[in-house]
Amino acid sequence: MLVPTAHVNGIDIAYEVSGDPADPALLLVMGLGAQLIVWPEAFINQLTKHGLYVISYDNRDVGLSTKLEGLPDVVGLFGGDFTSAPYTIEDMADDGVALLRHLGIAKAHVAGASMGGMIVQAMVIHHPDVFITATSVMSTTGDRSVGQPTGEALSALLRPIATNRDEAIAGSVEGAKIIGSPGYPAGDDVVAARAAESYDRGYFPEGTARQLASILSAVDRTEGLHGVTIPFLVIHGEADPLVQPSGGEATAAAVPGAKLLTIPGMGHDLPDELIGQIVDAIIATTELASV
Repeated sequence: MLVPTAHVNGIDIAYEVSGDPADPALLLVMGLGAQLIVWPEAFINQLTKHGLYVISYDNRDVGLSTKLEGLPDVVGLFGGDFTSAPYTIEDMADDGVALLRHLGIAKAHVAGASMGGMIVQAMVIHHPDVFITATSVMSTTGDRSVGQPTGEALSALLRPIATNRDEAIAGSVEGAKIIGSPGYPAGDDVVAARAAESYDRGYFPEGTARQLASILSAVDRTEGLHGVTIPFLVIHGEADPLVQPSGGEATAAAVPGAKLLTIPGMGHDLPDELIGQIVDAIIATTELASV
């Protein structure tokens, strides 16, 4: 299926839109190695039914957006040598803002998951005039003392790169058992189907390595978040092993007046059973903008 592409910041960004363009815009920012199709269809549909014009997109180096070159030194990055990181979280934040400008949208709500939450934080810090409200889901501030993964979750994240479709699907199924929501487990068949769709649309592990480099080399955004004045929502699963709940707690503590919603049984995913609760929280946050 062809999707529109915006040439911004010297790269091409693939995106999709849903809803009425006359409604307030909500930009959705996805996480590490994840394509725009990872946003559940029911999630987007509920947001549009609440009167939002939803824009989702593939970050650079994933899906149908521009792929860059050169592998980072991941071992060095974990050791504190960030010289091989080819771009930053802030660069990816600039991509999303440039996409909004391309679409002629001067102001928007924004929500991001995992690495997408980090990008959202950078967006509202560095482009405060663009965003009306913000939601950071299962993310963290860049402070290395919080939100760190468990050993098992880190091993799942750094598992060997799949060499074919079957290996990629099997790896996703096994990974979901480790980082997924223990209170709302997705069936293996559901995870496998999603993984197959992502593989067929644009499997590109080299890009994931470069995105990981941007996370590992990221600056601590805590100080910048102190200056955020828009309504800000933090959502975090209480059973998240990949970005442990202290990451969400620190994010909410850093933003004046932020609301923190923690969800029992939720891990590092967006379970179908929780979509309604998450959408309601986002909508309640957008409504604060007019108060």
